[in-house]
Amino acid sequence: LGDVYKRQVWIYTIINNLAKEGLAIILISSEMPEVMNMSDRVVIMHEGRITGELAHQDGISQEMILTYAMGVNKNE
Repeated sequence: LGDVYKRQVWIYTIINNLAKEGLAIILISSEMPEVMNMSDRVVIMHEGRITGELAHQDGISQEMILTYAMGVNKNE
């Protein structure tokens, strides 16, 4: 496997271990699978402002994230 993949796995392992210890992790990423698979809660921003917040237990879909990322705020 490539070095980039190995580093990514190493970082994911560290993040998962810290989360298991009860620590809060702030993950900033534009990689949709990474966001959806590693997050308990997702806060989405568009042009510097929060446009949405989604909880993992309520279900997080790519469509929902992209809707908020395009600046659509369903709470307004």
